Amino acid sequence: MHLRPSPRRPRGPRTRTTARLTATVLAAVALLVSACSSGSSTTSAGGTTDAALAALPRATPSALSSYYSQTLHWRSCGVAGFQCATMKAPLDYAKPGAGDVRLAVARKKATGKGKPLGSLLVNPGGPGGSAVGYLQSYAGVGYPADVRARYDMVAVDPRGVARSEPVECLDGRQMDAYTQTDLTPDDQKERNALVTADKKFAESCGARSARLLRHVSTVEAARDMDILRAVLGDPKLNYVGASYGTFLGATYAGLFPDRVGRVVLDGAMDPSLDARRLNLDQTAGFETAFQAFAKDCVRHTDCPLGGKGTTPAQVGDHLRAFFRKLDAHPIPARDADGRKLGEALATTGVIAAMYDQGTWGQLREVLASAMRENDGSGLLALSDSYFERDADGRYSNLMMANAAVNCLDLPPAFTGPDEVEKALPTFEKASPVFGAGLAWASLNCAYWPVRAMGGPHRIKAQGAAPIVVVGTTRDPATPYRWAQSLSRQLSSARLLTYVGDGHTAYGRGSTCIDTAINTYLLHGTPPTAGKRCS
Repeated sequence: MHLRPSPRRPRGPRTRTTARLTATVLAAVALLVSACSSGSSTTSAGGTTDAALAALPRATPSALSSYYSQTLHWRSCGVAGFQCATMKAPLDYAKPGAGDVRLAVARKKATGKGKPLGSLLVNPGGPGGSAVGYLQSYAGVGYPADVRARYDMVAVDPRGVARSEPVECLDGRQMDAYTQTDLTPDDQKERNALVTADKKFAESCGARSARLLRHVSTVEAARDMDILRAVLGDPKLNYVGASYGTFLGATYAGLFPDRVGRVVLDGAMDPSLDARRLNLDQTAGFETAFQAFAKDCVRHTDCPLGGKGTTPAQVGDHLRAFFRKLDAHPIPARDADGRKLGEALATTGVIAAMYDQGTWGQLREVLASAMRENDGSGLLALSDSYFERDADGRYSNLMMANAAVNCLDLPPAFTGPDEVEKALPTFEKASPVFGAGLAWASLNCAYWPVRAMGGPHRIKAQGAAPIVVVGTTRDPATPYRWAQSLSRQLSSARLLTYVGDGHTAYGRGSTCIDTAINTYLLHGTPPTAGKRCS
């Protein structure tokens, strides 16, 4: 069931979701370490700290001057109101003369006549989400009008993502097979098949993207953002990042605290956690979201998982029974490629709907179709949206980039299937519905062809301007305690809390949240300490 809910997709045309249960969180909370040209120091617990960043040169190294002084040549994107350009960055910051990586940049110029505030860079998360696509489909047209009036809205696809020299691995048919791999193996044969699938995925990435795989870390992406800041003519970086985009933004702040402008980190990641803890926390987060969905579902007459008086635990039992049925006997779906709905894709579809309370009604409908009418088309469509698979069977590179960044940023959650087996009770306790699949999904980085270059660490960003960290109390993908932790780590953070459901908070309907963030972006006034909205 290779799904992998990582914290991307905050809002916009689709709810959040990313790629393959396989490593849940993908928090890709990787690390600020290696890709830097200087070495890093570690704490007694082994976590990299801001001490590593202190060794980085504060001025622009002469070897990078050509990158910082380059001129972007803007052209039409083919999307009304937007301009696109290509920016060069060093493939390897330790060896700037060893080649370049070309990054796709897009912008929409400020629409107002008032005093401009410079550029506002946006990133939707992932890792692997296209920031350029997000800008064109949502942020550039859906952000508040007064924000778009004062800022040039800007996005760059991080290295290895979408339009920026994408990481490539499997083709469409191979991806179809991979996403249907059974992540709840019942015997040794199924366990071997899962391991083989993860190995083949990793090998294909190594074979097709060897040049890139060592150079798609979050640290390098953050350094690329500093080049973009300079090329755009901004003395400081103004930034809104969601999900994994919060880790990218926090990493930037740790590297360049004196260049932090107005920065919002919505749906925060906790960089101090290792991969297994991140995955376990997110497993619990999805269980919390499912419990909320279950309580809501039984209030509606069309709920196929129970009715009035049915407890959330019983709803979960009914769903697990349905998954077991699909594991043994997949059901038909209206699919041009002849795919059926099995346990893997059904679980992915349900996970996809957990990111946004607004999709719960749709989830009830498609579950009813599958459970009562033996029609898996609706759940299959949710799964396809999650994986960014189009009607022609083509996938974006979301899953490929997601794995490439995560596996480079953090050591693997598990080094082999025996470790997963031992951890299953812990994951199943965290989520009776999703725990087993999310544990097995965390295995993929064990076979990655490039060794991880990062590790858990704390980010202080001493001397940075105020940074707004936003957390949602029942966020399934980035649990609220992560926002609390990051706000304690960052020396200048202000924690803004949304009491509610869903992944991320800005632009999701809370006037209180939106007003606080807009005031900060437009006037530089951060929310009061401890501010809570509902």
